[in-house]
Amino acid sequence: MRLKLVPQDTSIQFFKHWKITFGLSAVAMMVSILAFFIMGLNFGIDFRGGTSIRTEAQAPVDVGAYRDAIAPLGLGDVAITEVFDPAFGPDRNVAMVRIQTQEGTEAITPEQINAVREALVGVDPTLTFAAVESVGPKVSGELIRSAIISVVLALAAVLFYIWLRFEWQFSVGAVAALVHDVVLTIGIFSLLQIRFDLAIIAALLTIVGYSLNDTVVVFDRVRENLIKYKKRPLEEVLTLSINETLSRTVMTSVTTLLALLALFTLGGDVIRGFVFAMIWGVLVGTYSSVFVASKVLLQTGVKRDWSKSSGDTAGTQFGVKEG
Repeated sequence: MRLKLVPQDTSIQFFKHWKITFGLSAVAMMVSILAFFIMGLNFGIDFRGGTSIRTEAQAPVDVGAYRDAIAPLGLGDVAITEVFDPAFGPDRNVAMVRIQTQEGTEAITPEQINAVREALVGVDPTLTFAAVESVGPKVSGELIRSAIISVVLALAAVLFYIWLRFEWQFSVGAVAALVHDVVLTIGIFSLLQIRFDLAIIAALLTIVGYSLNDTVVVFDRVRENLIKYKKRPLEEVLTLSINETLSRTVMTSVTTLLALLALFTLGGDVIRGFVFAMIWGVLVGTYSSVFVASKVLLQTGVKRDWSKSSGDTAGTQFGVKEG
């Protein structure tokens, strides 16, 4: 018996309430942009510069005691958070200590790290430093520039690819969906103040690829149906195409989410930010492929006179042939 998450012949009218869905997307993007400029991002050590120390101890973490022990050292902004993970046993209590870049130095010195260790050992003799990572302010500035350039180049490459693969109207719809996904992902990280580091940039680029894959599948079916149904209005063709690919879209998203949820629950704190970004990206990417990219294509219009003998059959192996 085959598992079907979506009935075989769906006829959902995706554009019936387009003002609501498009309005929600516009409002969400506005909130994300405002959150970015007002609240900013909780940059990790990768982008801010400084030193990150991961501690492990047998006794429960006392954040207040840790902070009081480090305060006399005069290290400036020190953030201490307890790391929760279901994989940790009762005798493995982990905390993350983040110390800002020190004036006139690339990072805190080995002597200062030893002073922090001695201060924390005074609170809990079982405490050890599991990992120490330092990033200088010059390196972090270069990382920020490289991250921005990588995302912009990815969007530009997508625009060019879709333009060549289909028509410029399709590329506008695809890039609108990708910008929508990236902005909402940055917005949720700003609103929730989740640590934003290089792993999140990798997640953003992965989200771009995932969302593009969904969008291209829909657009391939749209192009096939535009050839088949030359007399139908564009809105009907788009609705038919989305419904025909809906089962594939839902199945791909659900199976991806199952794997990501397992990683989010059991993968540990190190990759949790990356996995959260991926989960959010799968959700908004699936939404934007249906409600953003297709609606933009409907607004811009598209030519209706492709020749059946063009020989361009790449990516159309899921097309429905007329008998």
